[in-house]
Amino acid sequence: MLRIAPGERTLVTFELDGRPVSGHVEPRMLLSDFLRQVAGATGTHVGCEHGVCGCCTVLLDGAASRSCLTLAVQAHGRSVGTVEGLAPGEQALNALQAAFRKHHALQCGFCTPGILMSFTDFLARNPAPTEDQVRDTLSGHICRCTGYAPIVAAVMEAARTLRGDATENAA
Repeated sequence: MLRIAPGERTLVTFELDGRPVSGHVEPRMLLSDFLRQVAGATGTHVGCEHGVCGCCTVLLDGAASRSCLTLAVQAHGRSVGTVEGLAPGEQALNALQAAFRKHHALQCGFCTPGILMSFTDFLARNPAPTEDQVRDTLSGHICRCTGYAPIVAAVMEAARTLRGDATENAA
């Protein structure tokens, strides 16, 4: 971990969605602010700034993490994944994103990036989740627009797709 004095700026370098990024930051700069202001990754949203709403969730070394509670210097030398890095190509969606679209699991879209990032981590660890496990993970997010049923349906479908279980997807 870097040791720096307050008010001093330090160079922070990490991998962002598979590419190196760096910037000189003050020790108190949050990762969410670095992503949006320095790296231009504006898909990471900030809702509550207290880690409660889940909008700012990113993957830090593959694990879901609240970027509004993480200092940018804590990401030094690590890997950070954002919603911008989920799609396999410019005009493509990954299985989770496609299921969200199919099930209308987003409306205003403000909370969606954080939810997608949490469930990217979740599905990597739980390829065959139960609805209760999905709801438990979703409890760490606040969405005022969709209700939660379409999100649960989308995650369950994405899990089936990722497992290659096409028979259940046809339903």
